[in-house]
Amino acid sequence: MDFKKIRENLLKREDSLSKYAIKSIDSIRVKEEPFDIRTPFFHDIDRIIHSISYTRYMDKTQVFSFMDNDHISKRIVHVQLVSKIARTIGRCLNLNEDLIEAIALGHDIGHTPIGHVGESILNEISLAELGEYFMHNVQSVRTYLTLDNNGNGSNLSIQVLDGILCHNGEMLNNIYRPNTKKTMEDFFREYQDCYKDKEVAKTVHPMTLEGCVVRISDIIAYIGRDIEDAIQVGALDRASIPKDIVAVLGNDNRSIVNTIILDIINNSYNKPYIKLSEEVYEAIFKLKNFNYQNIYNKANDLEHINYYRKAFRSLFDKYLWDLENKNMESDIYKLFLDKMSSNYVKNSSNKRIVIDFIAGMTDDYFKSSYEHINKQPVN
Repeated sequence: MDFKKIRENLLKREDSLSKYAIKSIDSIRVKEEPFDIRTPFFHDIDRIIHSISYTRYMDKTQVFSFMDNDHISKRIVHVQLVSKIARTIGRCLNLNEDLIEAIALGHDIGHTPIGHVGESILNEISLAELGEYFMHNVQSVRTYLTLDNNGNGSNLSIQVLDGILCHNGEMLNNIYRPNTKKTMEDFFREYQDCYKDKEVAKTVHPMTLEGCVVRISDIIAYIGRDIEDAIQVGALDRASIPKDIVAVLGNDNRSIVNTIILDIINNSYNKPYIKLSEEVYEAIFKLKNFNYQNIYNKANDLEHINYYRKAFRSLFDKYLWDLENKNMESDIYKLFLDKMSSNYVKNSSNKRIVIDFIAGMTDDYFKSSYEHINKQPVN
């Protein structure tokens, strides 16, 4: 079998892509890879979905934590929705679907247990202990650069890592332009700057149009689905969605997703940017604010937030003590550090190791770990 010929045929499929698409021959990696029949971004998809960190998506919060309801979204559902929505847009705009899928499936891998509440609390700890910001998009890049593959990293393409770093779904724009002049060195500089300046993560732009597609698809994937989840758990009444928003987007996830996707395709076809019409942009902006007021700000009350803050702090202090006192029976050794490369151990402080360990926890493992050291259940 002539595997090189098969790979050439796979690459030829990209000849018909848009002139604004990224092709496999443009992929950049820190380390060269041996010959593989798969094209580079398709190979990246496999590395992402076969990783242990990807498996842990299954028990990480999207919005609602510790809900006894099998119909509400977990983080893994969200990333799959982002992937499907982004690939739909990418296919219609004739972009590189493999690059889009890799970015989409990997974009939230750095999320902590308890979702954005957990991220906020771990950020407080990181600032106090390391003087560095903790953001899930940055931790996602760190996961693939450093943590995966037993502390050796996954050697993903820079275009994939860049799309993950720049995916910030909280930042809504009506037009998304890629920074096509960005180099690998520029990417690493932005990545390091994010640890020191939280504003950097809000201003960085993907180097590819495919990264821009994933960035807007992140919003499309959660803004309607979170409404459905809130209705499912009795936290929201569909009739409460403002009528001016409904008139533009609809009042259910299916209508919202369909409206926004078609609007993007209509305004972005054969263009070097991704664009929303002014009407749809304004409706999304209003719906996002509505969700914050009626869903996200109410998903956890102050009592639960303070409890989670105590739990994160207790786990950080416990595992840091275990490392400093070489308590080899601790889970941080047995389940994490003993499996990591000497290079990871050499280049990571004890505090960074603890943050990496906690950030990678699933909701249930976070809960059981705290209950074990505290002898008190997490509510």
